[in-house]
Amino acid sequence: MSVAQRERAALVEAMRATGPDAPTLCEGWTTRDLAAHLVVRERRLDAAPGILLPQLAGYTEKVQQQVTDSTDWPALLERIASGPPLLSPFKLLDPLVNVAEMFIHHEDVRRAQPDWEPRVLDDETANAVARQVPMMARMTMAKSPVRVALTTPEGKTLATAGKGPAVTVTGAPGELLLFVAGRDQVRVEFTGDENSIAALRAARRGL
Repeated sequence: MSVAQRERAALVEAMRATGPDAPTLCEGWTTRDLAAHLVVRERRLDAAPGILLPQLAGYTEKVQQQVTDSTDWPALLERIASGPPLLSPFKLLDPLVNVAEMFIHHEDVRRAQPDWEPRVLDDETANAVARQVPMMARMTMAKSPVRVALTTPEGKTLATAGKGPAVTVTGAPGELLLFVAGRDQVRVEFTGDENSIAALRAARRGL
């Protein structure tokens, strides 16, 4: 089982445990909304582009609401658990394109609940997540007001992004991926002058 498949299974279990009306870190979304998003992303190729393209977002939101309203909770979970359908491009690319997606949304469910703690990742998962950080940082932090270095506690820089005064963000690979994806519920440390750190914290991150 690949890292993406394991994170998918763990995400489904987390959703099942919290129920359809639990909060998530995706602003305004319950677990039901998040489940519908994942179904649309993999199974409605006509609507999926609007997840990334603002000019198409209205249609995507309409389709996602239709999926939310017309599909019961067990069916939503089953569609996620079964993975991309045979004719979806995500089927072949699942081990590559779904590591970040499933990891981040798994944590979106976990960390929206009280008393969450970071997971201790096995080496395979940590390495797979670390490989996602550079691409995600390029997508989400290119316009950062500071020059950010994303570094592990062992001193390995996974990515740099932005321009301006230097700030180092240090954390485990999973924490760094969540940080560049726009999540604030992370365990990271900042090194740099106070104004630069404040500017980074206030800047928009995520897609």
